[in-house]
Amino acid sequence: MVKQSAQLLAEITQLEKKVAAVSLPEELRAKVKLMIQRLTRLARFGTYSSEYERVTYYVDWLTRLPWGKTSQDVLDLGYARKVLDKNHFGLDQVKERILEYIAVLKLQKAHQAEGQARAPILCFIGLVGTGKTTIAASVAQALGRKLARIPFGGLADPLDLRGQSKFQPDAEPGLIIKALARVGTKNPVILLDEIDRIGDQTRGNIMGVLIELLDPEQNRAFRDHFIDFPFDLSGVLFVATANNATNISVAVMDRLEVMQMPSYTDEEKITIAQEYLLPRVLANIGLTPAAIKIDGAVWPQIVRPLGYDAGVRTLERTIEGIARKVAKMIVEGGARSFCLTRENIKEFLPTWY
Repeated sequence: MVKQSAQLLAEITQLEKKVAAVSLPEELRAKVKLMIQRLTRLARFGTYSSEYERVTYYVDWLTRLPWGKTSQDVLDLGYARKVLDKNHFGLDQVKERILEYIAVLKLQKAHQAEGQARAPILCFIGLVGTGKTTIAASVAQALGRKLARIPFGGLADPLDLRGQSKFQPDAEPGLIIKALARVGTKNPVILLDEIDRIGDQTRGNIMGVLIELLDPEQNRAFRDHFIDFPFDLSGVLFVATANNATNISVAVMDRLEVMQMPSYTDEEKITIAQEYLLPRVLANIGLTPAAIKIDGAVWPQIVRPLGYDAGVRTLERTIEGIARKVAKMIVEGGARSFCLTRENIKEFLPTWY
């Protein structure tokens, strides 16, 4: 009994050191101190219960959150333009809007003595494969911020976002708090991906949580049920994506800066394939740029094998398939490079084409 009590007291001491090493809000620190004092009383009487595991799990999450950690923004329009142009072809209007927002952030930062500058809440709406998710990643890269993605496809419970009370069995924080813990800063870019794909039965409740997340008057004190203490989300740049706005509530749409992602023409897809997709696919597979040469006359056949497609995902998969066939031929002892022409292109495309 004495040995067990001494071991528990030693573990509680380590817990106290862990809390002391983190910059918690004073009110929360006082709350945790009372919880640890209760554990100490239990340990002195040799009592071990689920209370200890619950408190240690709770404290572990508290110490993982970036209560005072922020990343330094890179508010350089020239750098941002280079990032956007490097990662995306075309989309001139979308890029211009993003640069405008970065310029506003820079001005706000310069004239704001304390706190984070207010960021717009961007929402990219467009068909599948038009680059909504990747443009959000580019926004994070251009600003020098960490990126966390929260997929909304099939999300069925608002508690997935807000967390469960720590008194519930197997309780955990919600996806927002988990995202902040994962990136380690309180001003990341959080991508709310496909917010129009929420389950029908709980759409209203989840939209209610979204309003709190996106409203600048409310998200300064977002309260996750598990953490049970306000966390300031005003420094977060929220970016949302959706295929269409039909399933998004009017109240949520009112808080979004909507950007329409245009569909790509065949000519634009050919340029994207030549300048972006093919070099990336070759590098990922381990082929040199000289391994595959494609005759300009066959690109339309590669771009539109099954009819019109607004995005570039099918195109990317087609190029990956071509590259894999070439890789196999090289490994089997064929030539070191291949030229795709009208005469042989069918050999490199899947047979169902």
